[in-house]
Amino acid sequence: MRGSVLGLLLGIVSVSAFLAAQTKGRTNAVPRAADGKPDLTGVWQGGSNVRGSWQEANSGIGLGGSGTNPATPSPRSASERPAGEAAPYQPRAAERVLEFYRRRGVDDPVALCMPPGPTRAATQGLFPIQFVQSPKQITILYEYMNTFRVIPLNAKHPDDIVPTYMGDSVGRWEGDTLVVDVVGFNDRTWLQGTGTFHTEALHVTERFTRIDKDQINYEATMDDPNVFTKPWTIRSTMMLREGTRVREAVCAENNVDASRFQKYEKDGVSFTR
Repeated sequence: MRGSVLGLLLGIVSVSAFLAAQTKGRTNAVPRAADGKPDLTGVWQGGSNVRGSWQEANSGIGLGGSGTNPATPSPRSASERPAGEAAPYQPRAAERVLEFYRRRGVDDPVALCMPPGPTRAATQGLFPIQFVQSPKQITILYEYMNTFRVIPLNAKHPDDIVPTYMGDSVGRWEGDTLVVDVVGFNDRTWLQGTGTFHTEALHVTERFTRIDKDQINYEATMDDPNVFTKPWTIRSTMMLREGTRVREAVCAENNVDASRFQKYEKDGVSFTR
């Protein structure tokens, strides 16, 4: 009798564990669009690997944190570089990067409220990013600097490209990964952190892979033969932030940093490192 009861209990536990696993699998599965492709639609936070709502993921004491949970890691700022390989600048270009650093990043284009470029916009963590997906194109809305990208799928770059901050993007699916080819840049953005400049020869290949309900793995390979010795690849993650929306963010309003440093230079105040 005792053996029968024990067997029954074990059976119940096994069934419960199986059902829990099935439920978890359904919950964490990659959402898919009607065409079977991973659906990237949603509001995301770059530069973070913390799951949960915006409030939960930004409860630390660092950048944009509420301080309610000091143990929560902070997302990346737009002035940080990702961990991993250093930017492979040619010697003369590296000297220019160092000069930007010595000037404490006051020449940063985003300090003047200019668009950040796609790789920097994707990896900063202070502002949300919204994907809107359809079978023919993907639109990305960035609260950071109030900018956007329209990415046609299975299309070619137009012949009349004018150099811009965010470049010209076209996308395609390689299995479950969205691959975006970006060309047509001006030379007025920084790629990742202080001083990481480029020229109009920049060519970026981005890869967005949604690995489950909550996470997109982001990879960007940046190639600029005018300043790099080889292509530079960075990797980061984007985390789903349900209940969050992209809002208006007007950088130019009350932006006093640029004028402050301009006054320092005019008055002969030394602020370099």
